[in-house]
Amino acid sequence: MGRPRILMVEDEADVLSLNKQHLLEQGYEVDAARTLGEARAIVWERPPDLVLLDVMLPDGSGYDFCAEVRRITTAPIIYLTSMGGDENVVKGFMGGGDDYIVKPYSLDVLSMRVMAQLRRQGLSGAGRIELPPLAIDLYAGRATLGGEEIPLAPKELQLLAHLVSNAGQGFSAEELYRAVWDEPMGFYANTVRKHISSLKKKLKLDDGSPFELRLTGDRRYVFIKVMFG
Repeated sequence: MGRPRILMVEDEADVLSLNKQHLLEQGYEVDAARTLGEARAIVWERPPDLVLLDVMLPDGSGYDFCAEVRRITTAPIIYLTSMGGDENVVKGFMGGGDDYIVKPYSLDVLSMRVMAQLRRQGLSGAGRIELPPLAIDLYAGRATLGGEEIPLAPKELQLLAHLVSNAGQGFSAEELYRAVWDEPMGFYANTVRKHISSLKKKLKLDDGSPFELRLTGDRRYVFIKVMFG
C-alpha cells in the first residue's frame, strides 16, 4: 500500500507551507492548492485519500467545494478554518465534511485528526505517529522517546500506537482488546492490564515523563501529553 495522499486547500502561504512540511515529515504524500480551481484539477488528476479544506478562498467557498467533491469521492474532508461558531460547524458537516478544526490549532492535533479519519477509511496512515518527544514507526516496528528507542513487544507497540493516535480519548479494556488483538475477547481485561502496566514501566511514565496513561473513574484508559510550565 502506498502512502496516503492528502490534498490541502489553503490560500495563506505561511499556513500552507507549515502544514505541508509537517505532513511530509509524517510520511504523507501532499498536494497543495491555493484556489478551488487548482484543487479541482488535482482531485481529477490525483484523487486524494483525505482533503484539508479552508472555507474562505479567493475563488469561492470551501463549503460549496466540499459538497461538490463529496459527489465524486468518499475521501474524508477536514475543514481548517478561522470561521468558528456552531452555525458554521453545522454548515460544514451538512455539506459533507467529516471534521472541523478552528484556527489556531496545534500540529499535534492536526496529525491526530488526520490519522483518525484515515483509520476510519481502512487506511493505515503514514505508518509514523508523532507526539513529540514520542515517535512511533509502525513500518519499522519501533518507538522512540526523545530519540532513545523503547524496547516494545509487537502488541505493546500496536497498543501504544492506538492510544497515542487517539490521545485524550478514553477506551475500556474491551475496546482496546478489540482494536489491537482483533480476535474474540477471552480474558481481555487481564491481557490489556498487563500490557498497559508494561508500557508504563518502559516509557517511565511515573518518573517525570511528559506523558501520562491514566485509568479514569469509569475504567477507561487515556493517554495524554502533560503540559509543563
